[in-house]
Amino acid sequence: MRRLPALATAVLTASALLTAGTAHAASPPFPASVFRATHNSYSGNVDGAKNSLAYQLDHGVRFLELDVHDNGYATSRDYAVGHDSPGNLVDHGGGNPASNNLRDWLAVVNTWSAQHPAAAPIVVMLDLKDDLTDNPSFAAGNLTALDQELESVFGARLLRAQDYPAAQPDVDALRGRVLPLLSGDGGSRTEYKRDVGYHPAVALNGRGQVVEVHDSGAGALWYWTGTYGADGRITWLRHGKYDSGQTPAVALNDNGDLVEVHQSQSAATLWYHVGKLGADGEITWQASHQYDNGVLPTVAFTDATHLREIHQSQSSSQNWDWDGVLAGTTVAWTGNAKTSDARFAKASATGGSRRVSVWTGADGPTSAQTLRADTDRVGGDRIRYRQVAFDEFQQGDSAELQQGALFYGAPATESAFITSARLAGKLVRGWDFDSAGQATTPLANYPATNHPYDSWYQNLLAQAGAVE
Repeated sequence: MRRLPALATAVLTASALLTAGTAHAASPPFPASVFRATHNSYSGNVDGAKNSLAYQLDHGVRFLELDVHDNGYATSRDYAVGHDSPGNLVDHGGGNPASNNLRDWLAVVNTWSAQHPAAAPIVVMLDLKDDLTDNPSFAAGNLTALDQELESVFGARLLRAQDYPAAQPDVDALRGRVLPLLSGDGGSRTEYKRDVGYHPAVALNGRGQVVEVHDSGAGALWYWTGTYGADGRITWLRHGKYDSGQTPAVALNDNGDLVEVHQSQSAATLWYHVGKLGADGEITWQASHQYDNGVLPTVAFTDATHLREIHQSQSSSQNWDWDGVLAGTTVAWTGNAKTSDARFAKASATGGSRRVSVWTGADGPTSAQTLRADTDRVGGDRIRYRQVAFDEFQQGDSAELQQGALFYGAPATESAFITSARLAGKLVRGWDFDSAGQATTPLANYPATNHPYDSWYQNLLAQAGAVE
């Protein structure tokens, strides 16, 4: 057998090892990686030297910040981009959108991502400059509307927070994906993770549709709607304020017709609403009508159109009842009389083999008034918005916001916070990162700068092995 010279053998062996190593090179873990990032990305060259969003992405930036306002949502049906106000410090040149509408700015990122499916994951951070908790409905731009906008723009490219793998993924597993992140207003970020309330009640029909109602403890009435899923969990679809009052209860039939009853927030008067639950989870509410005096009202359908209401007297422990017939947008109540029957168990409901119960209780650091739901298969889930976006924990935030947070953020000058979070395996943003002297060891995952093309930044990120 002819033998190769020793040098040739060594070269071939080294080549084979190099090839094998290249073929099986491990992609870096996502939380251990560093990415180019910009601060106030929408401001381009109006404030800083960043150029357009597309230019930033073309040059390796994988973290973009959009400051978001809800002013004017009722008119435009969209949020607005800007620093101190819609349009403030927004660079509309260089290919950026001519409008301030958030959807247009998100569409730029989506278009670029679609054209670059092998790009490292892009984080789109929405810095909420306004309080979205005072938006009382989907139509008024609450956080459900924000979720829907993110999903409608990014579609299958979106990596929802609720779908983030339990085992930390590597970068290659996330290439081509967009991760939305909420920052800014602390009240909005907190409400996104949990809701609080008093006296919750629930209804469940045979189609798996769920309606929950509760009062705020301060005279406001709120609802959640959802669906009971194949996994036994409830996906909450819509949330909103529907009236003033206290101690509500609700009944729901298989046609999506609902009847809600409650006591006035300031008197011992009893009121009802008729509503229609749509396929999208939204309720079309009819006007409220007083039907009696009393306290602690409860209600249930006895068939598709007939109802029974039981409440307690406002002056004794005596229970009273009414028979009702649903007729379009109102209920015809008859047969008012004393009853020895107990009030309906308004916090539990069944629909076929399904069961749902609602209650309040702390979940780790959350308050005792945190709204929770059990089903016959899953216990203790929070009643809350679908977790489409990730929720940033910032230095000085509450323990509620820290609980389960993957993304951390602080000014670039807060080196101790950034270093500690990085060592804990978090994805950390340091904003206003405008000097090499602000670099930590390890470097923030997202050193968000106003000058991404300066040589010091380019050199620092290259040395850190920034992923593109």
